[in-house]
Amino acid sequence: MKARTVDAIWTFILYGISVFIVILLGFFVVTILSKGWGFWDPHFLFGNPSNTQAGGGIGPQLINSLYILVLTLLISVPLGLGAGIYLAEYAKQGKMLNFIRLCIETMASLPSIVVGLFGLLVFVTLTGWGYTLLGGALAVTILNLPGLTRVCESAILDVPHSVKEASLGLGATRWQTLVKVILPAAVPQIMTGVILAAGRIFGEAAALIYTSGLTTPFLNTAADLSSKAHPLNIFRPAETLTVHIWKLNSEGIVPDAKLIAAKSAAVLIIMVLFFNLTARLASTLLQKYFAGNMRAKKRKTKMAS
Repeated sequence: MKARTVDAIWTFILYGISVFIVILLGFFVVTILSKGWGFWDPHFLFGNPSNTQAGGGIGPQLINSLYILVLTLLISVPLGLGAGIYLAEYAKQGKMLNFIRLCIETMASLPSIVVGLFGLLVFVTLTGWGYTLLGGALAVTILNLPGLTRVCESAILDVPHSVKEASLGLGATRWQTLVKVILPAAVPQIMTGVILAAGRIFGEAAALIYTSGLTTPFLNTAADLSSKAHPLNIFRPAETLTVHIWKLNSEGIVPDAKLIAAKSAAVLIIMVLFFNLTARLASTLLQKYFAGNMRAKKRKTKMAS
């Protein structure tokens, strides 16, 4: 068989697989959105859930999901970026570095239910906090930290070595080169990883069942910050949107439990799609921005010379 024929066959197979994946994703999205049609109703999005009557909303669960998202990113992004910088710029090749990479790979392969049980033992029982937003954020941080670390490390390593050498050759220190040259060039890829991690945080359920809890107290912005009724109290229990969906499908007693779960799933998939599209857009805009800055610097250098 000629090489050109083999190439055509495999090209057709790969295109077929790609089309099948797109169709499968489209079918999945359309099915969820059709079953949860009407999810954009403000009374549903911002209303309080009901335990006995039909027509409840997901307001507290949506707030809890967004709050855990922000809290987790505030914890995991600095840790992941710091670990990525260390592995890419400061760690020396050897057994220690191989051991660190082995630990990262092991953490990345941990099932979320195992992390949830670990969080139950440490962040709920051992600390005495009980079910809290902070415990849930720490548990999800454990899940996301390996991925963020690898993304940050890869982004830094992808910056051409010649750029680093040019900066050092002009008299910049190692830290100045890292902050003013390497990190700005790596920002688009890092931002993409962060936003994709945000999508995973928003859709996490297993780890949060055991750490942030299955209930949400009645929220009152006028309450004291130390009160569990205050929305910003990180030491209050917080049922997230994904946990709410699981709870409705497993033990929901309201007459329209299945409909509320379907609408909640539609909101969830819209948010995850939003995070993915935002990642693409942010990466494109940042690449154009930094590419424009590099061209402007080159023009100034030519004019000066």
